[in-house]
Amino acid sequence: MATAVVAWCCVAVVVGTASYLVRRAHRQAVAQGSELEMSESVWRQQVSERSHLVNTTMPGVAERVKNGAEAEEALSRFPVPSDPHLRQLSQVFATALAESVRRATTAESDRQHLRSELDRGKAELERLAEETLPAAVELLREGSSADTALAKVDWPQSTLLRELAEWVVRELAYSERRSAAAQAASAKALSRVQAKTVSMLADLREMQDRHGEEVFGDLLRLDHSTSQLGLMTDRLALLMGGRSSRVWNKPIVMESILRGAVGRIAAYRRVRLHSSSKAAINGFAAEGVMHLLAELMDNAANFSPPIDEVHVYVEERSAGIVVTIEDSGLKMSDAAMRRAEESVSGKVIDLAALQGTRLGLGVVGRLAVKYGISVNYRPSSRGGTGVVVLLPPQMVAQQREPIVSEPLRGGTSAPNVPAPAAEPPVVRPQSVVPTEGGPAARTDIPSKPAGAATGGLPLRTPGRTMAEAERERRKQAPQTPAERGEPGPARDAGSRFGAFHRGRRSAGGAQGGEDTGHASTDD
Repeated sequence: MATAVVAWCCVAVVVGTASYLVRRAHRQAVAQGSELEMSESVWRQQVSERSHLVNTTMPGVAERVKNGAEAEEALSRFPVPSDPHLRQLSQVFATALAESVRRATTAESDRQHLRSELDRGKAELERLAEETLPAAVELLREGSSADTALAKVDWPQSTLLRELAEWVVRELAYSERRSAAAQAASAKALSRVQAKTVSMLADLREMQDRHGEEVFGDLLRLDHSTSQLGLMTDRLALLMGGRSSRVWNKPIVMESILRGAVGRIAAYRRVRLHSSSKAAINGFAAEGVMHLLAELMDNAANFSPPIDEVHVYVEERSAGIVVTIEDSGLKMSDAAMRRAEESVSGKVIDLAALQGTRLGLGVVGRLAVKYGISVNYRPSSRGGTGVVVLLPPQMVAQQREPIVSEPLRGGTSAPNVPAPAAEPPVVRPQSVVPTEGGPAARTDIPSKPAGAATGGLPLRTPGRTMAEAERERRKQAPQTPAERGEPGPARDAGSRFGAFHRGRRSAGGAQGGEDTGHASTDD
């Protein structure tokens, strides 16, 4: 019985314990289920908040911040997440985004400002390069000072560009002053050389009048060498802004212009003149035309074979006088012809642009611009190069009366010898010198009409020596008793030349022009 009671007690204890454990387990299961449901609810809420944060809050905050709203203001428009981590994430995102937008806005503003400054600087630089500096350089070349040039032109607003431009203008002004001073000094020195050259020519011609035939050829050679020296000094003087050494106050006939040009070059023996023109060039332009033609003839002679001739043709047209110079040298290439045409056009005014010692075409360009002369190159029918020079009508003297060639009249003390009969004029190619070995003629002064003076005095036409003029006179004069083998009185050659030169001086007014100006010799 006791055993049964104990057994029932044990069973009761076991059942009670089991029941308690079961109820406890049930309560725990219920509590865990609640916690699970709560955790699931929290998880779902967090998922919803994260989705809202990603899909709604962050884009909305970004849009508002980009539109200029502050981070706090943009976040206040949206629900705050319950999760502190999400709240911190949204706060950090909004703050960082606002800072990035602010920096981007500042950078864009700076970029726009820099772009505006760049555009303004580019415009000012273009205006400085295309308008301001060229205008300042033009003023400086006209003789204005640096301060005057700086005051007359519009300068850029940029301080850097303005300072740079001012420095450039002042340096250019200094260079222009030095260049002008150097050119003025060179022109002044050359004017003295020109004066000496003209004086030497005058002395040589006075000696030719004073001395006899035994030194006449030597004097003519010295005369020609001095004429070449005069050409070179005039060339340099014109390039330096100076003037020619001679000025003529009367019109010069075209034949004298051509002979005066030929007489100044070294290869005068190779030049053949073809001219029947009776036109005359006004005195103010005669020396310039003579120098221009001399430069072109010298250029043609230098760039053609030494055995070939240079032919010069003169035609009178309604547009003016056309002078054509043709050589038989090699044809110029297209590039060389373009350079030559550019030189004679007068566009090349910078001395540094001239090639070495080739200065003649630069002088031609300056003279062409000064007198309105047209100079053009073309291939020559003789195989070389031709130059066509058009002298405008305003340079041609208006002849009120026809030019009549009259013989010069000598003095009354000349021997009374019958003059030879005048021959009809024949137009043919002329050489500036009669023989290959003869001295150069005085071809830079106006020529006198050919013929014999009253009293039988020999007349030396331009390009002929006194000896040849005398030989021609002897051929045309009747034979003397000595030539016929008969005894006769002795003849004094010195007296004959003295009578000739006295006759020349007494008829000095028959020249076509007069040299009235020499180079300045002022200190």
